[in-house]
Amino acid sequence: PGRRVGGKPLSADLSGLTIGSLELSPEFDSDVTEYTATTTTSNNKVTATAEDENAVIEIKKGGTTVTNGGNAAWSVGENVLTVTVTNGTGAAAVTKTYTVTVTRTSAG
Repeated sequence: PGRRVGGKPLSADLSGLTIGSLELSPEFDSDVTEYTATTTTSNNKVTATAEDENAVIEIKKGGTTVTNGGNAAWSVGENVLTVTVTNGTGAAAVTKTYTVTVTRTSAG
């Protein structure tokens, strides 16, 4: 369970994660942190929504920061996308990381 601030537990869960029209496997569930997807396109829009509106979301493809709602560029082969959700500060903070391995196959 998350830590409590003012009696309310802090949540670092996502309520939604979309990568363009790609199908995540398994289907998105806030309790599942590892996903895969396959694409033939060079980039997709990445959108992550936190369960708690006060949480901070950081999205990275490899070491490159991706703006939430912006495009992530894919190389042919496996690309690792991490979405880290942090809620609270200092010792009370809770963090959860979701990982999506996006495999880009050559487009024809």
